Amino acid sequence: MSHRRIVLILAVALLGALVLAVAIREHEKGKVPFLAPAPSSRLQRIQMSGRLRILTVYGATTYYPTGDGFAGFEYELAGRFAAWLGVDAEFVVADSIGDLLARMIAGEADLAAAGLTVTDVRQQYLVFSRSYQEIREQLVYRGGDRRPRSIDELGDGFLEVMASSSHARTLERLRRHHPDLTWRTSAARVEELLRRVQVGLIDYTVVDSNQFAVLRRFFPRLRVAFDLGKPVNLAWAFVRDRDRSLVRAADRFLAQLRESRLLEQLIDRYYGHVDALGFVDVCVFQRHVRQRLPRFRPYFEAAGRRYGWDWRLLAAIAYQESHWSVAAKSPTGVQGLMMLTRQTARQVGVRDRLDPRTGILGAARYLRQLRDKIPARIPEPDRTWFALAAYNVGFGHLEDARILTQRAGKDPDRWIDVKRFLPLLARKKWYVRTKHGYARGWEPVRYVENIRNYYDLLRQMETGLAFSGVAGRNPLAARRTAAPAPLPSPRAGD
Repeated sequence: MSHRRIVLILAVALLGALVLAVAIREHEKGKVPFLAPAPSSRLQRIQMSGRLRILTVYGATTYYPTGDGFAGFEYELAGRFAAWLGVDAEFVVADSIGDLLARMIAGEADLAAAGLTVTDVRQQYLVFSRSYQEIREQLVYRGGDRRPRSIDELGDGFLEVMASSSHARTLERLRRHHPDLTWRTSAARVEELLRRVQVGLIDYTVVDSNQFAVLRRFFPRLRVAFDLGKPVNLAWAFVRDRDRSLVRAADRFLAQLRESRLLEQLIDRYYGHVDALGFVDVCVFQRHVRQRLPRFRPYFEAAGRRYGWDWRLLAAIAYQESHWSVAAKSPTGVQGLMMLTRQTARQVGVRDRLDPRTGILGAARYLRQLRDKIPARIPEPDRTWFALAAYNVGFGHLEDARILTQRAGKDPDRWIDVKRFLPLLARKKWYVRTKHGYARGWEPVRYVENIRNYYDLLRQMETGLAFSGVAGRNPLAARRTAAPAPLPSPRAGD
């Protein structure tokens, strides 16, 4: 071998070693090495990029602004999946379900999270994850009108459903056995279709049961006539190709979420309280938002800033306590906007319980004290729900219920479990086993669920997203953005 060739080989080897050293140094700084091999799967590419692109649509069960961020069952569930993967969630809002499906088929996002029903037609173009929720498709009509009890009783009533929806596909199948069935498709969202039924522009529409459970609070005149067939499954949609790495990761995530009961807890968070209010409750609340809330809102906001509460939660508590009436008084002696007892008022330094400003400040302080007594290991929002229950029934009785929950093998740190045991405090068989004895344990459950409803209504009314059907002119102003809290994340490699 010639001397020149040996020198050339040594030079190439030295250059290679230098490049490798630079790559290692850059990697140690946290930068992606420029010699790293190209990722081999979609999941690896997402993890390398650090973001998960999620297609969704605006809706009360999917994705909506709340004034201080965003919320929605789909938003939180998909956001938790991104956190589980160790990446950021980037939400892209489609104009409609049809637009979402077209953009997903075109590969414009990594997954679609929009309460999508798994249908035979959609499975021809997209791949779906395992199901995370079972719902029913329901025909909705206006209360006071004649209730149809079957497809054949729709007569010449006007039925309108969303274009490109699973509902249109269901109606096509039903028409095989009911040839007189007719309907019209529309680009309107489900909220708009419900508004049209409420004001009499159309006679019927079809809504998923989870959507109607949430939205009936804003359209209290509407009723379910009947279900269209058997329950159906909701799932996430993915691009149909050979690379199933992201789909498999989603299936693992959803399986883990179900096994840990966190999926059950999340469903309860968004849907577990929505049946607490009736028609009159909602209508009266909407009127009081316009007529009474503006006077007290500055006090709620000031107390919220001082003690770290969302002002709308404080307003919801006050509404549950007094319907925002300063003169409210109970036979037991509690009174004022926040219905403080004499003992609680003295404890938090409130001299005049009828003064709304000091009453709200005192209640916010007291609620903060109760939340601070709740074990720090309990995450939000359950920690706040426990504090509200203690505000109503007393901290000692709440602890009794948590102990009963634990003795039964359930989780004393989850509201979804404890709320099932609180009512037992009114039964002698159970309360004789507790430290603090008898309590009207069903009351704190109803108390918390009502407050959650009023809180949801206030948050969603700020956006004006879907609720003009009841509220008329939106009385609350809109604000902006946030992200869901992550779950503990195992390594998400494929």
